[in-house]
Amino acid sequence: MEQRDLFGNIIPSLDNNKPKSGLTKIENGEYLFYPDFFSKVESDLYLQNLKENIDWKQESMNMYGKQVAFPRLTAWYGDNDKPYSFSGITLAPKVWTRELLEIKDKIEPLSKVQFNSVLLNRYRNGNDSISWHTDAEKELGPNPVIASVNFGATRKFQLRHIKTKEKLEIELTHGSLLIMQGEMQHFWQHQVPKTSKVVNERINLTFRVIKL
Repeated sequence: MEQRDLFGNIIPSLDNNKPKSGLTKIENGEYLFYPDFFSKVESDLYLQNLKENIDWKQESMNMYGKQVAFPRLTAWYGDNDKPYSFSGITLAPKVWTRELLEIKDKIEPLSKVQFNSVLLNRYRNGNDSISWHTDAEKELGPNPVIASVNFGATRKFQLRHIKTKEKLEIELTHGSLLIMQGEMQHFWQHQVPKTSKVVNERINLTFRVIKL
């Protein structure tokens, strides 16, 4: 099946074993995927910088009357008037770092969106994960565009249609960019499951627009 970029142009594939780049339309949504959006040199530098300079926190949520720690580290950066609430917690944004603004500037022309915030998740090993959820909080407005940037270990990103239960899987590689758009957040859940394989650290950045 032909893969097309944002402008409808066919993207040639030089290696049939590599993930295909470009636009994929699915039921109730669509996404753009670029497995090598950032070069390895860029990706290595960003990974090291984010590990060292981001203010990482071990957040927790109330579950069945107990405080349960998230199985990953998180951070919230963005414009100073854009808090974000999910899983029963509210995060106040830290001030943009130079590197986060660089990454934002590089992905915005393709996303066709000017992002005002970013949620960072740090998966320290295969035991760190995120369970099924959608990014459809009221702060994001209708049909939000979510741009996901990945540095570090390759992890499986799974999608599940809320009604039909259809499942899709994308391997998010070092330096990849995944842009989810259209109705996708209202109809598709996504997760990064645990893995028993020995994997290195992975840092995921999901850029978004807080509207409220």
